[in-house]
Amino acid sequence: MVLLAVHLSRCSRVCSLSALLSRHVQVSKHAGRPLRTSCRRATDSFHPRAAPTGPRLSLRGNAPTVCFRVGPRTASPLHPAPVHRFHTSAPRGALPAPLIWMVLKPLQKLAAMILGRSLRKWWAALPDNRRQLMREWVRMRRWHLAVGAGVAMVIAALLLLTHLDESPVTGRTRLLVFSRENYMELAALTSDAYMEEFAELLLPVTDPRHKVVERVVQHLAQRNKDIPQVSDVTWSVHVVQSPNVNAFVLPNGKVFMFTGMLDAVADVHQLTIVLGHEMAHAVLGHSAEQASLSHVVDLLSLILLTAIWALCPRDSLALLGQWAQDKLTQLMFSRPYSRKLEAEADKVGLQLAAKACADVRAGPVFWQQMEIKDQLTGEPAFPEWLSTHPSHRNRFTLLDSLIPEALELRESCICPALPDSDPRVVFSKSVQVLLETARDQGRGGPEGTSKPHLPYSPASLPSAMPAALLAQTASFPSSNVNQESKGPVPVVASETTVATAVPAPAEGDAPRCGVQIIS
Repeated sequence: MVLLAVHLSRCSRVCSLSALLSRHVQVSKHAGRPLRTSCRRATDSFHPRAAPTGPRLSLRGNAPTVCFRVGPRTASPLHPAPVHRFHTSAPRGALPAPLIWMVLKPLQKLAAMILGRSLRKWWAALPDNRRQLMREWVRMRRWHLAVGAGVAMVIAALLLLTHLDESPVTGRTRLLVFSRENYMELAALTSDAYMEEFAELLLPVTDPRHKVVERVVQHLAQRNKDIPQVSDVTWSVHVVQSPNVNAFVLPNGKVFMFTGMLDAVADVHQLTIVLGHEMAHAVLGHSAEQASLSHVVDLLSLILLTAIWALCPRDSLALLGQWAQDKLTQLMFSRPYSRKLEAEADKVGLQLAAKACADVRAGPVFWQQMEIKDQLTGEPAFPEWLSTHPSHRNRFTLLDSLIPEALELRESCICPALPDSDPRVVFSKSVQVLLETARDQGRGGPEGTSKPHLPYSPASLPSAMPAALLAQTASFPSSNVNQESKGPVPVVASETTVATAVPAPAEGDAPRCGVQIIS
C-alpha cells in the first residue's frame, strides 16, 4: 500500500507538469534521490531540482518548443540519458476579420428580423392605455432621445473618420475598415478554394497560353516595380480552360486567366492592358475597400431592416419590404461604387500598361470589339445602372480620352516609338468595310447572307493565335537579362494589319518615370 501511494504521488506530479508541455519533451531518468521543485513564471521555465547531492529535473520553454530534462547535475558520456519526444498539433491562427464578417452577416440580418418582429408582436399585445402611456413618454422625452441619437451619429462619424485611408497610386481618400493584411489572409484561403475548384481545368505551365500570360504579368511587374504594392507581391499565374471571357487577380498576387479571355484579345498589347486592369484592382486594394463599404452599409441597413419588420403589419409585407430594401441598397450604393472602382482600375491599368511600353491605343479597341461582339452574338444589353461594371461603350470612351496622357507617360518611361498606324483608326475602317460587305451580301438574297467577322474577333483570328502571342512576348525582358540586352517586341499582328516590331527596354533599364495620377 505504501509503494502504491508513493507511485500515485509521483504520477500526480508528472501529470501536473504535462500541462506545461507544447512541442518536445525530453526525459532523462536518474533514480534513487528525492526531488524538490521550484517554478519561475517570468522566464516561462520550470526547474524541479533534487537535493544538493542529487539529480536535477528541468523544464524549459522557449517559443513553440518546451524541453523536460531529468538527470544528474553532471552528465556522463558513458551513460547517456534516454530521450523521449512527444509531438502536439500546431497552433491555429485566428480567422481573418473579413471571413468572420461574412459568416456573421446573415446572422445579423436574422437577428434584426427577429428583433423587429418581436417589437411588433409586443406592441400589438399591449392594451390601449399602455400604448397611450408609451406615446406620452416618448413625446415628453423627445429632446432627450434626439440628443441621444445625435451623440450616436457623432460617435459613428468619428469611428468612420478614424478608418479613412489614402489609396495608393491615385491618392484618393477612402474608407477602409478591413486592413490589407486581413485581406491577404482571406486571399490565401480564397486562392486555395479556387485552386481546388479549377484543379482539373488548369493548363500546365508548358502550355503556350500559360507562357503568354506568365511573361506579360512578369513584364508588368518588372516595369512597375517602383510601386511598393507591385514589388512587394509575388505574382503567380494560373490559366483556366474555360470559354468564359473573364480574368481576375487576388490581393496576394494570384492571377487567374480564362482561355475565353485569351480568345477575345487580338494581340499582346490588348492582353497587357487587360492584365494591367486586373493587377490594378490588387494594387489599389479594391476588394478590401468594397468590403468595407458593404460592411458599413449593412450595419446601417440593420436599423432600417428592424424598422421594416416592426412597422409592417404582416410578415409577407415585411419580406417584401426587405426585398425592396436590398435592391435599393444595391442600386444606390453597391453597384455605383463597383462601377467607380472599375473605372479607376481602367485608369491605373492603362498607366501600368503604358509603363510596360505597351501600345495603349489598343485599349479602346478591345472594348469596341467586345461591344460589337455582343451585338453580333445577340447578348442582352442591360442598362449600366443595373450592372456592376461600366458599359463597353463608356469604357471605350473613358480609355480613349486618357490615351494622350498615357502616351506621354509611356514616352517618359523611355519606351520605343510606336508605329504610325493607329489601331483605333484601323479598326474603325475595318468595321466600315465589313458593314458594307454585309450590306452587299444582303442584297444578293438569303443564300448570300452571313454574319460578318470582326477584324480582331476570335472567329477572324488564326488558329495558332496562342503561339503568335507567345512569339510576341518571347522578347520580353526576363529577370536575368543583362542591362545591355534589348529585344524586339512586335505589336499588332492580325489579318488586317501587320505592324512593325518595336524594341522594348531591358529589365535592367528601370523605367525613368514616376507614378502619375490620371484624373
